[in-house]
Amino acid sequence: MPTPDDDSTGGRIRRERRRARLSQRQLADRIPFSYSLLNQVECGARAASTELVAAVAAALRIDVSLLTGSAVTDQLPDQRADIVRPIREALDLYDLAPDVERPTRPVQTMAKAADRVCQQVRATQLRTAASALPDLIAELTHVALTSPSTEGWRALASTYRSAHDVALKLEHRDLAALALERMGWAAERASDPCLAAIRQYKRALSWQDSELGLRLVQAGHDTLDGQSSREALAVAGQLHLGASAVAARARDRAGVARHIEAARELAARTGPAQSIHWLGFGALNVRLHAMGAAITMRQYDDALHQARALRIPPSAMTSRRARFLVDRAMAEMETGLGDTSLRHLVEARAVAPEQTRYLPRTRETVRGLLHTTRRPSERLTRMAAWLGV
Repeated sequence: MPTPDDDSTGGRIRRERRRARLSQRQLADRIPFSYSLLNQVECGARAASTELVAAVAAALRIDVSLLTGSAVTDQLPDQRADIVRPIREALDLYDLAPDVERPTRPVQTMAKAADRVCQQVRATQLRTAASALPDLIAELTHVALTSPSTEGWRALASTYRSAHDVALKLEHRDLAALALERMGWAAERASDPCLAAIRQYKRALSWQDSELGLRLVQAGHDTLDGQSSREALAVAGQLHLGASAVAARARDRAGVARHIEAARELAARTGPAQSIHWLGFGALNVRLHAMGAAITMRQYDDALHQARALRIPPSAMTSRRARFLVDRAMAEMETGLGDTSLRHLVEARAVAPEQTRYLPRTRETVRGLLHTTRRPSERLTRMAAWLGV
């Protein structure tokens, strides 16, 4: 029998039927088509005719486009494009000093502002960070081009890094890539090896090609060659965590174990280093990455065992807490613990709604719950509607 495809018309009919809390038999009773035909369409054995799709849409009181897939893919009532558009415009001005003089704050003040925006991103205050970035980028660009200094270039590189993180979390990957290019441009002028290495770490995570990803991680380590400060050790540890994620995509269990162990050793030397470039590096982050790698490699029982042994302290960054809850929910869904999975998704939404909404694993988990739940609960259907899946 064909495998159901959630992106097919049959898969969308099944999803919307479950959202309406109807069985196949109940829906068939509402349309001029047989239960047998509906069952075959949903499981992918037969194609859905235009007449059947129209009848199902009418019975469910929804627009036909939700079943055909012709609607805009993002049905969420947000304005992500409006949020990132000013950031995109600011990035385009990276090599142009303003035509007229503009009042600027001391570089030290702007550097603190850049650090504050980075902190806001880690606290999942994405809209707040996004609203502050365009003016801050413009101001720092003006200062860097007219009165260049190491501190000014470093602060500008930091704002580009935050622009990347916001764009990535809001699923604007082209803008995220552009921001990383700008970050490299500014980091080079700041002569800051740690910022340059962080850029390579983020580049590595953006590539699906594991060989290229590991080359980028190694380039980051090469940039840090000879650096022994606590800052450099924390960045090196984060590079190893990035490598563990890349290795997990390639199902390289030995590679994952090797890089997790290297990161663990560095975390023992640095101690908790959350505030260093707001990477969140430390023993807790190492354990979270080990659990995430297990999920990526589909070792769900192992991931759930790790999740149950983890205790997230109140001091942990909001982004880390929300990511942990979503990862745990996915492991629980895959091991048949649907109710517990949904409870952790609801908790993640309460902790960090913007981040939770856009994490790919949130949608994967909800789709899995819809697929495996015979009669989705009202809480699950509300979560699915919130995500637009």
